[in-house]
Amino acid sequence: MATLERIWIKRAHKGPMDEVREAEAVLDGGLSTSADQGGQRQVTILSAERWTEIMAELDADLDPVVRRANLFVTGIDLVESRGRIVRIGDVELTIRGETRPCALMDEIQPGLQEALRARWGGGAFAQVTRGGTIRAGDSVSLLDPA
Repeated sequence: MATLERIWIKRAHKGPMDEVREAEAVLDGGLSTSADQGGQRQVTILSAERWTEIMAELDADLDPVVRRANLFVTGIDLVESRGRIVRIGDVELTIRGETRPCALMDEIQPGLQEALRARWGGGAFAQVTRGGTIRAGDSVSLLDPA
């Protein structure tokens, strides 16, 4: 079963990521109180399985919060998921593209930026297309577009 494992809210652009147990997903806005509001990149999603693979490749053990994504999910493959819908409870997020890693990743761990480039390792970005409350532990589904 696919699960929402962790949720992070960004206080400010380039600011720290705060872990929360639940968040409000606002239609066409993003996660309430997050610095990233509006546009196509409202919510970022990171696959736990892909993160584990990358950590093994680099012989590293970093907390996934360093990737600066909003949602950490298990059980779904984000590769080539553009246009697909991530459903978390009643909330729906439409994936708009792949999140490309920046140079900051290599400051955290040498080689991390390059490792994240393969197979959507940096995750995906999405728009909120149905709002509501999400909670760590919620089930997650990856659906084809309507």
